[in-house]
Amino acid sequence: VTVGSEPFQSDLRMLFPGEEGEKAVTEWRKLQEFMTPLAAASVAVPPAAIRFDIGLAATLLKYLPQMLRYPNVGRLLGPYSNVLDDVVPDRGDRGVRFIRNWLDMLCFLLSGLPADGTITAEVAFMFAEWYRPGVKLDYPEGGSEGIVDALVRGVEKHGGRVVLGQHVEEIILEGGEAAGVRLRGGAEVRARKAVVSNAAARSTARLLPPGQVPEAWRGEVDAVPECSSFMHLHLGFSADGLKEAMGGKGLECHYMVVNDWERGVDSEQNLVLISIPSVLDPGMAPGGMHTIHAYTPATEPYDLWKGLDRKSDEYRRLKEERSQVLWKAVERVIPDIRERCDVTMVGTPLTHERFLRRHRGSYGPAIQAGKQIFPGPGTPIKKLLLCGDSVFPGIGIPAVAASGMVAANSLGLETLGKHRKLLDEMVV
Repeated sequence: VTVGSEPFQSDLRMLFPGEEGEKAVTEWRKLQEFMTPLAAASVAVPPAAIRFDIGLAATLLKYLPQMLRYPNVGRLLGPYSNVLDDVVPDRGDRGVRFIRNWLDMLCFLLSGLPADGTITAEVAFMFAEWYRPGVKLDYPEGGSEGIVDALVRGVEKHGGRVVLGQHVEEIILEGGEAAGVRLRGGAEVRARKAVVSNAAARSTARLLPPGQVPEAWRGEVDAVPECSSFMHLHLGFSADGLKEAMGGKGLECHYMVVNDWERGVDSEQNLVLISIPSVLDPGMAPGGMHTIHAYTPATEPYDLWKGLDRKSDEYRRLKEERSQVLWKAVERVIPDIRERCDVTMVGTPLTHERFLRRHRGSYGPAIQAGKQIFPGPGTPIKKLLLCGDSVFPGIGIPAVAASGMVAANSLGLETLGKHRKLLDEMVV
C-alpha cells in the first residue's frame, strides 16, 4: 500500500516504464493540482462545527469565508467520478486507467461505493491526508481496541460511564419521548437529556416499542439501499523463517489484492485487504508470531448465507469455499501461510449480523453521491437522536466519530454557548 504523492509517482514509473509511465505521472500531477484546493476546502470546516439546528449559522460563521475562497468548492458535493472524467478522462492509456482504477478502489474503501457513488468531499479529505508531504500510513498501538480504550478514557474523564456486554432490548418511550433503554434481563438505564443511538437507523427503529414508530419514518429507513457484507479471515501464525519463505522480502503491515481490475473493485470477491498489525506493534501477537486480518470489503452477498444454521455442515462447507479467495490473497504475500497457522478463524455475513447487530451483516447504507444525502441526527421521536454510519457524514471511522460530535452539538440550542467556546479553543 503506497501513500504519499512521490512514492505513488515512483510506482507509476515502475508499472509503466518509459514514455507511458511519464505520461501517467503528468496526468497524476494534473489531478493532484486540481485536488489541492478542494482538499484544503474540505478541511476548512471542522466536523466539530456542524450541528443540525439554527445554531449552525453561528458555528459555521468563522469557517465559511476560508472554505469559500477556494475554487470549485461546489464540486465537493458531487460524485468524484465527475472530477475524474473532467480532469483525467479515460482515453485508453494504461497508466491513466490505472490511476482511475486506483482511485475507484480508494473511494470504495472510504464509502462502500466506487467513484460514481462517493462524494467528492470525502475523497478531497483523503487527498489532504494521504498525499501530503512526509505522510505515513498510521496504525493505532493496540489495534482497534486501542481506539476504543482511548474513547472510553475520554468518556470517563468527563464523568461518563461505559457499560459493556449489556444487550439493549428496547428504547423506552414515555409521553412520546425517548426516556431511556431497557436491557436484556429487564434493567433500565434512564436518560437525563436524550437517548443517542449509534445503531443503524434500521436497527434503532426495531428497538422502539411496536406501534410507536411513525410508519413514514420506518418506510424511509427501510428504503435506504445497503452495501453488501464481508468475508473475514483471522490468522495467528509463526514468524519463524518468514523472510526466507517470502523470497527475501520483508513483511509489510498492509497489502491490497485486486484479482481483476476490469471486473471493478466492487465486484464479488475481487478485492481483498490484508492487515498485519503485529509488524508495527509486536504486542498484537505472542513472541515469534504474527496476526493477520484479511477480508473482502462489502462485496459478499448476504443471500448466499441467509437462513443457514451456523452449526450445520452446509454452513461449514460454505465458509471453507468462500474463504478461499482470502487464503489465496494471503498466499501471494506468504506462500506457506497455511502451514504456519496456529489460529484460524473465518467470519461471514452471519458473523457480522450476529455480533454487530447489523441488518443482513451490511457494511452500511449505500447512499449515492449526487442522488441521495445522509440525513442528520434527528428522528421523529423527541429526545431520540442517531449517530453512526446511517447519518451525516456517513461511513468510516472518521465520519462516524464526526457524527457523534454532530449529535452532541444538536441536543438543543442550550449547548450553543459551550459549542462556540469549544470551537474557539480548538486548533484546526
